[in-house]
Amino acid sequence: MKAERKGGSRQETPVVDTDVLIVGAGPVGLTAAAELRRQGVTCRIIDKLPARLPYAKAVGVQPRTLEIWDRMGMVRAALEAAVPLRGQLTYADGVEQARLEMRLPPEVPYGFATLPQYDTERIIEEHLARFGTGIERGTELLGFTQDEGGVVSRVVTASGGREEVRSRFLVGCDGAHSVVRKGLGLTFEGGAFPEEYMLADVEVDWNLPEGYGVRSMHHGADGRIDDALVCIPLPGERRYRMSMLVPPELSTRVGNAAPGETAHGLEGGRAPRLEHIQAVVDRLSPEPTTASAMRWSSVFRISHRLVDRYSVGRVFVAGDAAHIHPPTGAQGMNTGIQDACNLAWKLAIVLDGGGRSRLLDSYDAERRPVGEEVVGRTVRHATAGGVQTAKDDRTTVMLREAQLLVAYPDSPLTATNGAGPANAGSPAPGDRAPDCRGLTTSLAMTSLRLYDLLRERGHVLVLHADSADALTACRDTAATAATADRLTGGALPAFLVAAGDSDAARAVHVPVGANGRHLPVFRDEAGEFARLYGVKGAAAFLIRPDGYLAARLTGLAAAETEPALADALGRVFRL
Repeated sequence: MKAERKGGSRQETPVVDTDVLIVGAGPVGLTAAAELRRQGVTCRIIDKLPARLPYAKAVGVQPRTLEIWDRMGMVRAALEAAVPLRGQLTYADGVEQARLEMRLPPEVPYGFATLPQYDTERIIEEHLARFGTGIERGTELLGFTQDEGGVVSRVVTASGGREEVRSRFLVGCDGAHSVVRKGLGLTFEGGAFPEEYMLADVEVDWNLPEGYGVRSMHHGADGRIDDALVCIPLPGERRYRMSMLVPPELSTRVGNAAPGETAHGLEGGRAPRLEHIQAVVDRLSPEPTTASAMRWSSVFRISHRLVDRYSVGRVFVAGDAAHIHPPTGAQGMNTGIQDACNLAWKLAIVLDGGGRSRLLDSYDAERRPVGEEVVGRTVRHATAGGVQTAKDDRTTVMLREAQLLVAYPDSPLTATNGAGPANAGSPAPGDRAPDCRGLTTSLAMTSLRLYDLLRERGHVLVLHADSADALTACRDTAATAATADRLTGGALPAFLVAAGDSDAARAVHVPVGANGRHLPVFRDEAGEFARLYGVKGAAAFLIRPDGYLAARLTGLAAAETEPALADALGRVFRL
């Protein structure tokens, strides 16, 4: 957990009601609140809806999202509720195409999963309640103003009362029609698809393999897709979230929103009936089947848009408030959850008084390019016939869809000084820090994962040694890191990963300095850490709270390590 700063270093600020006001209690807003509370930040989260919606809207949970929830200490409940998504069965004009198997390298700790959005929200909400924070339901943001010291938000509560909430920061996670985005005057450029779609949560009695999505298409005389059925498995026996084109009797034939509005998402008043769903299933199902037990249905439309910036002053946008796009590949909610995590740990450091003055600028610098890439890619896939049309090799496609290739090499927070040569495929500064298995210690009777050691922490320094000389260099680096208290406001957590058969691995703890501190040692029995991180000798890896490499230091030498580590930490923390 993040250490408290010493000496009451928070700057004097005007009295506020909360550190952060979050607008929107979907998965994105809830993730932001949970990470802020984990870091000890006070926050309030409001939502204009009186209760959680019972719709299985966003259902795909990417492996990267599960890694983030693991780091936050809340992945177990998701694993218990979700079901695996193993691949996709594709049919064109009644003929089965090549099956898409959604496999990932064995060191990736989690696979693809599906989970109804209301269960995702429930899980995060229950986790957030552990910190004593609940959702203020039926509370709507009317507007806000900001100054150098904070933000004043005008809200109306469930009882109809009006209130002014003063916070140091405001985060808009309030969806495609975001009040926060509009209040900031951000542009939301893009376009809309003319087609309208139906969504339905139903059960079917076919005998297709469990855990596979189904995509069935029909091509017209001109070669274009004129009919489509997409089915995503959900928890429950033969239960699917289905999407398909709207029949003429339900279509409004209006492809554009009203001036100033965005045509995106579910629409009320035109809920398809079961016979509408069955008609499409009769045309496109790979085998005869009957749809039943419909839990809900809706008509929805799709836009693709991106804001021109993710923040203005003390106000930020995340998730659908910042980017909307086709649901192809289940990228939207997961991208928004990464937005929330990225922003929350930075807000926590700034609010603790230790963040450098431009730290929060890195949110836009890191996340807007990701949003731009996701919007462009999902539009291409939606118009070309799905993820399987991507031109890259299958492993790359799967890693990208899993959001494991998101990286920040050009971020102002990424330190390249002292990076050293990396083997092809090994992580460079700005890349995701991969997990590895087979770490052992004399106290644990079973092996550990690297992510076990990172869980519920902030920045962590991971050192590597495979010889006595390398151990000495790592000890000196750990001593240097011990002086980083003045930067981070507390002890920078550090541990050593030692080659399983090396002299370094015989140590249980390594003394650091003369103050009684020591460096825990974990043995890399199978050499998986050394292989995945592409490292020999002495090396140090500074890993951020969201699981990305802030710095990679190799060939450790005291004269070079201290300034390189100070540079990496100084990009985040105030010197």
